[in-house]
Amino acid sequence: MSLWDWAGLAYRSEGVSEACLALQDRHEQNVPLLLWAAWTAATGRRPDAGTFEAAADTARAWDLAAVAPLRAVRRTLKAPVPDIDDAAREAIRARVKAVELEAERQLLAALEALAPAPDTTAQRPVPALAAAARAWGAVTPRPALVQLAERLPA
Repeated sequence: MSLWDWAGLAYRSEGVSEACLALQDRHEQNVPLLLWAAWTAATGRRPDAGTFEAAADTARAWDLAAVAPLRAVRRTLKAPVPDIDDAAREAIRARVKAVELEAERQLLAALEALAPAPDTTAQRPVPALAAAARAWGAVTPRPALVQLAERLPA
């Protein structure tokens, strides 16, 4: 199963979107990178430290260039704007949201290309999630990663 398809299935699982948003908003983690890490574990792939670092670098570059600016615009457009019709604002916000999702899809495609071929059976996701979180930032929010792992599809 492709990373995009797996990530969509996972994100729609009960509690996953909330766990992902908490990791993003409270712990400053990159959700596509974490989903990639969980997918590698679920599909029996074993990225090494260099691959986790390359994946975090790819995610960081694309996040700075595309995803974070689009998210900021989408979130800004959530509030009413003086002298602008709410329906017009919401229509623009929906278009920005679609472009943000497409940017995340492109990031997932780039991350999938970095993943090694499967070489084993599915693994527990927490070690891969922790490796990705460490590659992304200085703090590894282990309890939040465990919470995400518990909600991911088996």
